[in-house]
Amino acid sequence: MFDQILEMVKDHIGGNPQVASAIPNGQQDAVHKEIASHINEGIVNQASAQGGVGGLLSSLTGSLSSGNPVTSAITGGLVGSLGSKFGLPPAATGAIAAALPGILNKFAHKANDPNDPSITPDSIQSSLPGGLGGVLGGLF
Repeated sequence: MFDQILEMVKDHIGGNPQVASAIPNGQQDAVHKEIASHINEGIVNQASAQGGVGGLLSSLTGSLSSGNPVTSAITGGLVGSLGSKFGLPPAATGAIAAALPGILNKFAHKANDPNDPSITPDSIQSSLPGGLGGVLGGLF
């Protein structure tokens, strides 16, 4: 699941010049991986908190704004991490955080689309603790 999230991050940020320009040259890949890692971890944690994959997908298909619990849970850690690891200024981390609802919307759309096998409820379930892949299964 991590690889699919990473591709969504690259596509979404690359397609948004304002956000892409906030990432310093030479740090794009590392920043993309950091964003994808936080999203992946946030999805796993929120699936547990929301009562499983169904609860997670239900909360993702609702209003995805900065006030959404899934978005909020991911944003807090991500903004701090991007600032401390990469020295990104608040304007850059804010632009990236503002892109999260769009990325999560793409994730939810893919997970709910029976014609798109790249992310499925089963693949999400397998990356949950106790699932077939375990938490780290999606990272390697």
